[in-house]
Amino acid sequence: MRVLKKLLADRSGNFALMGAIVIVPILGCAGMAIDFARAMELKAQLQNAADAAIVGSIAEKSAGVAQAINMPQDGPVPLSEEEAEALFEAQMDSSTGNTQYDPEAAADLKIDTVNASVRKSGKDIYAELTYQATLKTSFLRVIGKESITVSGKATATYQSQSFMDFYMLLDNTPSMGVAATPADVDNMIKATAKVSDSGSRNCAFACHIVSEKGVIKTDSNYFVARNNGITIRIDVVAKAVAALTLEAERTQSYSNQFRMAAYTFGETAVDVKLLKVAALTADLTKVKAGTDKIKLMSIPYQGYNSDQQTSFDNALTKINAEIGTPGNGTSSASPEKIVFFVSDGVGDSYKPKGCTKKLTGSRCQEPIDTTFCKTLKDRDIKVAVLYTTYLPLPNNNWYNSWIKPFQSEIGTRMEECASPGFYFEVSPTEGIEAAMKTLFNKVVRSPRLTS
Repeated sequence: MRVLKKLLADRSGNFALMGAIVIVPILGCAGMAIDFARAMELKAQLQNAADAAIVGSIAEKSAGVAQAINMPQDGPVPLSEEEAEALFEAQMDSSTGNTQYDPEAAADLKIDTVNASVRKSGKDIYAELTYQATLKTSFLRVIGKESITVSGKATATYQSQSFMDFYMLLDNTPSMGVAATPADVDNMIKATAKVSDSGSRNCAFACHIVSEKGVIKTDSNYFVARNNGITIRIDVVAKAVAALTLEAERTQSYSNQFRMAAYTFGETAVDVKLLKVAALTADLTKVKAGTDKIKLMSIPYQGYNSDQQTSFDNALTKINAEIGTPGNGTSSASPEKIVFFVSDGVGDSYKPKGCTKKLTGSRCQEPIDTTFCKTLKDRDIKVAVLYTTYLPLPNNNWYNSWIKPFQSEIGTRMEECASPGFYFEVSPTEGIEAAMKTLFNKVVRSPRLTS
């Protein structure tokens, strides 16, 4: 007993004893820091691989997206799920083989589970990849911790572009025969200072006169414009439509995404009716070829039918009858329907009842009556309006008497006709072609990926 008391009272070996006691937790803490640093590095590596895999699986040109777009209804997208998991494995194989991970360290890693879920819902494709991995510890084994579990997930959404049918409604009535730019207006007035009885003096309008028997008046203002290199507004519109078909081809992401048809208000004032210059088709080269038929409406003589050739009411009613039931845009079998309306916004028609401005007998000159636009929109048909600014014609008595009083309302009414966000005004000096492309791209939403 005396020996034991002496041993306990001896303080000469305290440091060694205490060191032996605390060395295990010290090593454990140091090991924890090292092993958890490795785990955090692994977590970053796994997350980067997951992000890359899930985004790649629903990339615009991927097989999975193509499968989803052609699916008749919502549901899982197996090709994207397979691709996500394969991309994840490829990313991890690449990462664990690089210089920051030696073969021995790579052997410590075990991927336990990788699960991808990709589902189409409407226009959107929702993708999620979850993962779990086990990393063998190096130092934590001292305190009995053999491994660390790392898990996480990556998500992404692909918002596909809509399938769309565009119905181009192009105002080609005599008012679209006005010279296209202020410079053209001046040149037209000068060029018509001396004309025959078939034309009007000092006139900015290039009236296309073709007699009721089909005889073309080659001395009409239309040919004055042609012979003097003067561009009229309908020429610019026709060129812009041709350019738009090329823009649509460039923009579409998948086959048959966009279909187009083109109409004018008619070929001749003697037989006013909606004229189909290009039938609805996904072959946009055919639509482009049809633009050669976009011409200024002809009239048999100056002042024919009191110039009542611009009935927006009639044109919008007839284009409505041409359009089938709109879809949700998720597939070529269910396209959205869009009327792409290009005009200077001034109606001039026989309308004894319902005219929004004062009548001249039964002749109604007014800004567009938006009631007929609402009929389209109530059917879920979108209306895109390109308003080609109606230029003031201060030297024209008719303009000063009848149009000038409501000049400020023309653009406002055209904007009211359009669906929200689908209105664009362009003055002739700004370029109708560029404006038409801008409006088209407003309608066509680009896809987006979020992760």
